[in-house]
Amino acid sequence: MRQTFSTIAQWLDAGVPCALATLTDLRAAKTAPIGTTVAVDADGRIAGNIGAGCYESEIIESAQRTLADGVLRSLDVNLDIDDELAGGTACGSVMRLSIWRPDRAFADHARAIAAGERAVTLTIGTFEHVFPAKDPLILIGATALAADLAAIARRMDMRVTVVDPRPAFATEERIPDAHAIVRAWPDDYLPLALSSRTAIVVLSHDPKFDVPALRCALRSNAPYIGLLGSRRAQAARRAALRAEGFDDAALDRIRGPVGLDIGGTTTAETAISILAELVAQRSGRNGRPLFAHQGAIH
Repeated sequence: MRQTFSTIAQWLDAGVPCALATLTDLRAAKTAPIGTTVAVDADGRIAGNIGAGCYESEIIESAQRTLADGVLRSLDVNLDIDDELAGGTACGSVMRLSIWRPDRAFADHARAIAAGERAVTLTIGTFEHVFPAKDPLILIGATALAADLAAIARRMDMRVTVVDPRPAFATEERIPDAHAIVRAWPDDYLPLALSSRTAIVVLSHDPKFDVPALRCALRSNAPYIGLLGSRRAQAARRAALRAEGFDDAALDRIRGPVGLDIGGTTTAETAISILAELVAQRSGRNGRPLFAHQGAIH
């Protein structure tokens, strides 16, 4: 979604007129986050996706009309209509969109939304939505797994920081998708970096990194603390922390071995299992297959 706003900023900077369709209300199934936007420029190029299936063309046509006349429009899209014309799209959702034409000054605002470094408010008529800053993810250890985690997490709207004091490992060449690489010891960096929004995954396989990182994490209110390693290594790290005075309730906050049991063996598969567990934990879900229960999908 943020990439769409980056494209919008580029178009406006270049003086290219465009119209935007922004999701302002959603009932029933959560097919896309509020604020999701699709953009259409004067040459017919399209950026973004609203998640409306075969109704996307109707949204694009409305945006093209607003691009031509500048009129602010409201469009309701009912995805619950399950007929041959809709192609069986039905997912039990009704969308409301605002179709609007930004002026050139909106470029800076769009750039700020895309960057995700701070919360940014978008106002369209009476609609107001706050795009929060990206959720922080801290990875301890500049490993090959950290590179795959950073690449996937970046696409998941997370801001990834990799912490490792070793100059030969902590490089942009090794982990090009990290937003920041911090060459520092975990216990020097983490006390001021962790918050109630910060997930942390310890990947280093080395007690001189693992234990200080876990110590800082357990003293914080970080919502997700993951630890890579065998069950034997997990037991050793817990024993070291218990000797420092951490009780079972504190140690139970550590998710280790980290990740969902999907049978992955490659670093990419391991990264997927870790981030899937993180999403499930953040959403209050258990990570079971969708076909195994009858609850809501989104």
